[in-house]
This record gives sequence, structure tokens and C-alpha cells, in this order.
Amino acid sequence: MAGNERLGVAIVGLGGAVATTAVAGMELLRRGLVDTRGLPLANVKGMGLAEYDSLTFGGWDLFEEDLAKAARNHAVLTEAQLAAVTPTLERMRPWAAASNARFCKNIVDTSTKKARSLREQVQAIRDDLTRFKKDEQLDRVVVVNLASTEKSVDLTRPEFATPESFEKALDANDADIGPAMLYAYAAIVDGVPFANFTPSVAADVPALLLLAKRTGAPLAGKDGKTGQTLLKTVLAPALRDRALHVEGWYSTNILGNRDGEALNDPASKQNKLDTKGAALDSILGYKVQDHIVQIQYYRPRGDNKEAWDNIDVTGFLGQPMQLKLNFLCRDSILAAPLVVELARTLDLARRRGEGGVIDALGCFFKAPMSQDGQPVEHAMAEQQRNLMTWLSKGRVPRAEHTPERIRG
Repeated sequence: MAGNERLGVAIVGLGGAVATTAVAGMELLRRGLVDTRGLPLANVKGMGLAEYDSLTFGGWDLFEEDLAKAARNHAVLTEAQLAAVTPTLERMRPWAAASNARFCKNIVDTSTKKARSLREQVQAIRDDLTRFKKDEQLDRVVVVNLASTEKSVDLTRPEFATPESFEKALDANDADIGPAMLYAYAAIVDGVPFANFTPSVAADVPALLLLAKRTGAPLAGKDGKTGQTLLKTVLAPALRDRALHVEGWYSTNILGNRDGEALNDPASKQNKLDTKGAALDSILGYKVQDHIVQIQYYRPRGDNKEAWDNIDVTGFLGQPMQLKLNFLCRDSILAAPLVVELARTLDLARRRGEGGVIDALGCFFKAPMSQDGQPVEHAMAEQQRNLMTWLSKGRVPRAEHTPERIRG
């Protein structure tokens, strides 16, 4: 990638804790006030990834406050870090977001798109991306969904089967098309890379998977793998390889940020639990009868999430043993670097001419998507090898050989 090329990262949920941490982090890095610790691909050189200082951020949110106020409310940054980036963050305000209270009941909006129909909302999102690219003089754009978790929908409905049936459902204002799908469609139809860092139904709609192949839009998702599930996908292969049988795995989380508040709604919580529980049986090769996953909203904890696991195993001679894990982590500190790396890798895929689901990016997600329904790899070590193999394919042609379809 040429040094003067600029990559736009349009974030759904720009005012959230993860997004403000990512924006502030890149600004602190640009100023030389932090190092690249925590950025998984910082030491990957010569593969064509966009430079960190080429990233320009924008995006949508349900809350109108500038990013400096949002970051202060989320309380992830230190006072010194916040002071250093406040002038930059104060100039950044989210664009009005698409919203539907049926899909996420616990997040009350103050800034939403005034468009009435689904088709009008899609067009407004596309117009935002066009304006972002023009105003910031960007070469390319990537869209990342960091919005609060929505309830699930039935993906087997015929309206979701093909691009043509999805288009008709859009025009009919189908009640099962949520905001996450609108953002995914708006990106995909213009060939723009899209990452779903949430458990919400977005680009995993069969119709949108087919459409992405037609338009060449690279896809990645879903639900970022940051803390508890990361450790689960590291430990489970070790237990499997030592023939230690997992009798039960009890996982619980407490967190008090906006994500936790959204998950207080049972429909949103169930969608999250489904993605958190998907990996274990796949890795072990058998069903763990007592695999229990819980998430509790606990306001005083804020962004300081605590993940606690109790693992019961039996070994040689049927003797029982236990492992206990207690991960006191910073939710956004773990997630923000992955958002940055997803933007860089999806941009790389676009410049390579790769469309549809990029399997190699599965290491970033709890419930990785796959091309054509192929089996999904969950074990972290193998996922990491797949990513590094994909990156090592070599350099890509200059951007002008694979132009995006965004107007402007």
C-alpha cells in the first residue's frame, strides 16, 4: 500500500466504548504517546497492510455527543491519555444512525435517521459513506459493526434466501430486517468490506452472502473473540490433546458498560450466549453436557469486565480434576485493537480482489463465518496459523486496480 493512501473506517456505534478506544488509541499512537502493544499484527511487515497512521475514522451512533464526551463517560482511557486526544475527539461527532427498538430494547436513542422506509435508510447510509470518502479524501472505506447486540431472526425465511428476495423484502419494509442488516447491505451492494464484531444478524444472511460474492465485498464476522472465549479456544485444544475429558464448563461474566446494558434484554442476551457457546463442542469433538454460559449486567464494574470459569475434567483412572480461571480484563482494551486489525485485513482482501467471507479472519471471532457452509475452525492456534498463511500470500497491486463501487 502506497504511503500516502488513506483508509476510512466507518463504525456503526462510533460513540461506544470500543470505538472511542480505537479512535483514541490510533491518535495516541500517531502522536508517539503509546507503543503498538496489544495490536496483534503490528510486527507483520511487507504484506500490504495499511499503515496505522493511514486510518481515518467516522461512523454512526444513536447518541449525539462528541467522542471526547463519549470517551470520558466510558472511562476506559487514563486522564492523561484523554487530555492528549480531547482536541481531536471533540471535533468528531457520529452521524445519525439507523434504529429499530424492536431489535435492541435497552438502548434509548437520541439521534436516528429520519428516513421512514428501509430503502430510504439504506440510501442514507450509502450517502454517508460517499460523503465520508469525499470529505476526508479517502482512497477506500471499510465498515465495522460495533453496535449493541440485537435480537436474533430466522435466517431460513425465503425472504432471506437470495439477493432478489431480500430486495423485495426491503421494499416491503419487512419487520425482520434489523439495523445491522441494513448496514451490511449498504456496504455490500457497493462492494465495500464489512465486519460484524457483534452477535447481531448482519452479513450472515444467505442473501447477503451471495450478494457479496457478486459485488466482491470482503466479509468477516461474527462477535469479536476478546476475553473468555479466547481463553476457552486456547485451553480446550490442550485438554483434548491430553485426553482429559471435559465433564462440565461453567462460564460467567459481569460487566457494566453499554454492551452489558443492552444484554439485559433477554432477546439480545440469548443471541450473545449462542455465539459464546458455539466453540467448545466443535473443538472437543463431543457435546459437553454441562456447558453453562452466563452474562450479568453489573453497573459498578463499567468496562472492567470479569470473566470466571470453572472447568471439571476427568483423567487417567477416571480421577476428577478442576481448573479455575478468573480474567479481570478491560473489555475495550481487548476489543479495540482487533477492530483496527480487521479494518486493515479486510482492506487488504479488497485490494487482492477477494470477495465474500474471508475464512482466514476467523481468529477474531467467537462464531466465525465460512464460505459456502464449510466447517469452521475454532481452535485459536490453528486459526492463527491460517491467518498468517493468508497474510503471507504477498503484496497486492496498487489500489487503483481494484476500485470500490462507492460513488464520489
